[in-house]
Amino acid sequence: MDGVKTATRLKGSWCYWLLQFAIWLCNISDVLALKMLAPSDVSSASLLASPPKSGIFKPIDVSPAVIPHYSFPGGSLPPMYPTYPSTYEPVLTGRCPVNFSAISSIVEITASDCIHPLAGVVANVICCPQFNTLLHIFQGFYSTSSDNLVLQNAAADDCFKDIVSILVSRGANNSIPIICSAKSTNLTGGTCPVKHVTTFEKTVNTSKLLDACSTIDPLKECCRSICEPVIMEAALKLSGVQSFMNDNKDAVGLSSNNVNTISDCKGVVLSWISRKLPHENANKAFRILSACKVNKACPLDMKHPMEVIDAPSPSCCSSLNTYIAGIKKQMLITNKQAIICATMFGSMLQKAGVMTNVYEFLMMMWSVIC
Repeated sequence: MDGVKTATRLKGSWCYWLLQFAIWLCNISDVLALKMLAPSDVSSASLLASPPKSGIFKPIDVSPAVIPHYSFPGGSLPPMYPTYPSTYEPVLTGRCPVNFSAISSIVEITASDCIHPLAGVVANVICCPQFNTLLHIFQGFYSTSSDNLVLQNAAADDCFKDIVSILVSRGANNSIPIICSAKSTNLTGGTCPVKHVTTFEKTVNTSKLLDACSTIDPLKECCRSICEPVIMEAALKLSGVQSFMNDNKDAVGLSSNNVNTISDCKGVVLSWISRKLPHENANKAFRILSACKVNKACPLDMKHPMEVIDAPSPSCCSSLNTYIAGIKKQMLITNKQAIICATMFGSMLQKAGVMTNVYEFLMMMWSVIC
């Protein structure tokens, strides 16, 4: 019996020492594995990350600490990483009594559409239509605190400078006035004889104006205009040109002064519409009107293609490509504008006596410009 007890006691102590050796061996392997890893191979964030709290069959919750964060301190960004112009607080004149934050959404849209690198290229299609829209909306917003639909000359100068300064501080091109041929006088109503709200509403059929221009369908407006004719009718009444034409039916055409007055009165009409509509609605309506107008003409300076006309047959294509390459540098245009420009170009060739493959010339013109 004593022998059996002794054997059992030795066997139990042997198992105990074997278990302790296994635990010691596991601890040693963990320590060695940590020492073999370089500090750069294990981030402090991953060491401190908490284990998942959910069960095996549920989605695993990953701690934000283990999500990599890529920063570029002082270094260049990846090639396809988007970059945006830096913004800053503009220095204003302090003499324009307007809370610009009330129209901040329209200002941001304009700054984006006239962003510095692209303003000159997309001037005719995007930037200038939006900048002119901003001026009309600002003019209407300014007039809500008075009975006038326009600004006085001094206020127009200061407010125009502030508008440009704010746009530039948001990343817009600082040459917008030059690119879009805009001046502070655009806010004054120019030579339009009607600038007072009361006189305007007595002269113009305002209900008809709001019905036609409050909600504009882009397709219908560009095909069969609804709002634009009503605006022009109101501008003619304000300018007095309509009465002049009715009294002088034998008069042929309009003088340049009459055309300028009608244009100034059209700005007054748009100011009144901006006064009545929410800013976003007015912006959408004016952009649709601009788009319809833009797509009705070729904005490119089409000089006479003498080098194409006089080129001998073998070098004709080369001369044509050179001519088109020069035109492309002027600005970006829409597809509809490109078709109009190509048609004009084909007409110029035909009038000069070039009758061979005119259709191919037109298609090449259209495809390359677009």
